[in-house]
Amino acid sequence: MTAILLAFVAVAAGAAFLISRQRANGLVSGNGVLLHSRPVYHGLHSLLWVLMVGVGSVVVLTVVPAIIIDATLMARIADALPDQPIIAQELVLSDAKAIAASGVASTTDDLRYAISADYDGMASFWGWIRAALVIGGTTAAALLTLRGVGVGARARNRVEAVIRVLLACMATIAVLTTVGIVLSLIFETLSFFDKIGWRIDKFLFGATWSPLSGVHTGHLDADKVGAIPLFAGTLMITLIAMLVAVPVGLFAAIYLSDFADRRVRGFVKPMLEILAGIPTVVYGFFAAITVAPFLRGTGESFGLSIASESALVAGIVMGIMIIPFISSLSDDVINAVPQNLRDGSYGLGATKAETMRLVVLPAALPGIVSAALLGFSRAVGETMIVVMAAGQGANLTANPLEAVTTVTVQIVMLITGDTEAATAAGPAFTLGFTLFCVTLLMNVAAQRLVRRYRELYD
Repeated sequence: MTAILLAFVAVAAGAAFLISRQRANGLVSGNGVLLHSRPVYHGLHSLLWVLMVGVGSVVVLTVVPAIIIDATLMARIADALPDQPIIAQELVLSDAKAIAASGVASTTDDLRYAISADYDGMASFWGWIRAALVIGGTTAAALLTLRGVGVGARARNRVEAVIRVLLACMATIAVLTTVGIVLSLIFETLSFFDKIGWRIDKFLFGATWSPLSGVHTGHLDADKVGAIPLFAGTLMITLIAMLVAVPVGLFAAIYLSDFADRRVRGFVKPMLEILAGIPTVVYGFFAAITVAPFLRGTGESFGLSIASESALVAGIVMGIMIIPFISSLSDDVINAVPQNLRDGSYGLGATKAETMRLVVLPAALPGIVSAALLGFSRAVGETMIVVMAAGQGANLTANPLEAVTTVTVQIVMLITGDTEAATAAGPAFTLGFTLFCVTLLMNVAAQRLVRRYRELYD
C-alpha cells in the first residue's frame, strides 16, 4: 500500500507541474514576458507542494498509526500476561504480527491468534484512513497551487523560499544526527565509568582487556578493562598502512600529474582508482589467503617467525587499500597548483624534479595533508581486514610479526557477541568515544598545519 501511495503522489506531482506550467502559459498566450515568474516556476511551485504534502502525509500516517497500534495491543497483552516480563510481551506481539502476515511465529496459542486478529483489523482500518488522507491531501495541494497561478503570482520567490527551507531542514538533520551520536557516546561512556567506579586510569593505561569477564557476577571488573592493547594494535596497524600508502600514493600522484604522458595517465589513473571499489572483505580474504602465507614463507627463509595473523599482514593490505584515496586526492591537489608557479621555476633554470620538490609540493602541502588524514581515518576505522588478517585477541606487543587487534574489531565483537547488548554497550561505546576524541584531536592538529602553510601560498 505504501508503494502505491508514493506512486500516486509522484504521478500527482508530475501532473500538477504540467498543468500549472500550461495554465501559466495560457494566461499570457505564450508570451512569458508578461508573467512575474516564468511558467516553469509555477510548475515547480505546484510540484514541490504536492510532493511535500503527499510524502509528508505518507510518512506521518505510517509512523503514527504503527505507534498507536503497538501501544494498544501491548496494553492488551499486559492485561492478559501481567506477570510476564516486557520482553515476553513483545515476543507475543511479534508472533501476532507474523501470524497476521502469514509468516512463521515462534509459537502459537489463543492469545496470539486473538492479538493477530485485532492487529489485522486495526491495520486495515488505519490503512484505509491513511489512503483517504494521503489522496485527499495530495489532491487539495494540487488544486490550491493550481488556483494560485496568475500573471502577478510570485512563483519564483515561493519556490526559492521552499527550497531554502528544505535545505535548512537537511542541514539541521545532519547537525542533529551528529549531536545525537556524540551525546549517545558520552552518556554510555559515563555509564560505563560509573560501573567501574570511575577508574578511568584503569581503562586508559591498563594492559588487560577482558571487559565481559565479570558479567556473570553482575558487575564489570575495573582491572580487566585496560584498552592499551587495543590502542597499541590500532596504532601499529595504522602506521604500517600509512607507511605503505602515503609514499606509494604520493609518488604515483607526482608521476601521473607532471611526469607521465597523456596515454599512460589515462590508463594508470583508472587502474589505481579501481582499488577503491574493491570490497574490504575481498582485501581481507586476499590478506589471509595470499599475503599471509607469502610473508610467512618469506620470513621462514630468513629465519623469522611470522604469525599467520599479524599486524604486518593487515597493515600492508590496508595500505594497498588506502593507496587510491591518497593518490587520487593528491593528484587533484597537485594539478590545482597554478601553472605560473611552475613556469616561473622553469624560467629560473630549475629542472622539473626541482620544481616539483621546491615549488609544487610546498604549494600543494595542505591538500596532501588532508589526503593523508583521510587515509589515516580510513585505516583507523577499518574492521574486516583486521578481523581476517590480524586476529581478535588483545595482545600487547611491539612486534608487528605477532597477532594484534584494534578498537573497531573489539567494538564489533562486543556488540555482535552472545552477551546481552545492554551489558556490552558500555565498553563498546567507550571505545568508540575514545576513538572519536583521538580522531578529533588529529583533525584539529591537521587543520592548524594546513592553515599555517596555506597562508604562505594564498
